[in-house]
Amino acid sequence: MLIFATSDKGGTGRSVTSSNVLYRSALQGSDVCYLDFDFGSPTAGSIFNINHALRGTTRGGLHSYLDGAHGEPQRIDVWAESDRPSLRDRPPGAGRLVLLPGDSGGGEFPTTRENIERCARLFLRLEEEFDVTLVDLSAGRSYATEIVLAATARAELRSVRWRWLVFHRWTRQHVLAASGLVHGQRGIVETGIRHGHDRTRLTESLRFVRTAVVDPDSPELEGLQPAQLAWLRACNQDLLELASRERVGRTLVLGSVPLDPVLQWREQLISDNDVWARRIANRETVEAFDSLAKRIVDDTAWETL
Repeated sequence: MLIFATSDKGGTGRSVTSSNVLYRSALQGSDVCYLDFDFGSPTAGSIFNINHALRGTTRGGLHSYLDGAHGEPQRIDVWAESDRPSLRDRPPGAGRLVLLPGDSGGGEFPTTRENIERCARLFLRLEEEFDVTLVDLSAGRSYATEIVLAATARAELRSVRWRWLVFHRWTRQHVLAASGLVHGQRGIVETGIRHGHDRTRLTESLRFVRTAVVDPDSPELEGLQPAQLAWLRACNQDLLELASRERVGRTLVLGSVPLDPVLQWREQLISDNDVWARRIANRETVEAFDSLAKRIVDDTAWETL
């Protein structure tokens, strides 16, 4: 299955959430692959602690492959090459965890027939090899998004299952931006139809993920004054109503990730050790990642209520 991760704004937690969800999927036994299609800022290597690819690679990344400079993009086995000790060596029962990095010093580039064909061939090969392939796209209405929409509309990919995750923070601005990215002018739906996608299939393949969500009823907020808690609850209710009006409401949300102190300060994978031994991350955050890892491949979770 192909999963496309996108957002209309930077700072949504798209990349770090996607990385953690794919990491959890690997721990659950799936063979997974992460593609860094954020061509202007390919920093997925830093989340996986791959020191030789912190800002992309110089050894033939995805940009070079799509541009025709390399026959195959570089692959990095995260279990073998991560410089973080807790990620070294595949845990018992875990699946493969592979990163295809972007190019260091790369950037956005126009969509052409040739790079669309190369993209489609790559997706077909990875679909055969991995249980889940996640493609982390540049934020907004990018060339990367247009390339994958054009590639997945091709005849050879019609039988391949693919889904879209649209990430947004739980704020008014981000809810409006996420809705616009999907439903607005030159958004995903409009662009996909222009490239030959069926409106119904494309629309049904889209779900939203809320990040950095603050629960007004969380025990961690018990120290706030009553007026502050009342204000937070009123803001949350306003956001729920706005999301419903903007077609970003509850029935289209695949999952939510709570605000976590670790992710506030550092974009990294959260291991079980970070929760239970070091106690620097919250259990609820890992549970959210685990749930999303299961729900992205669960057909019943994608049924509109």
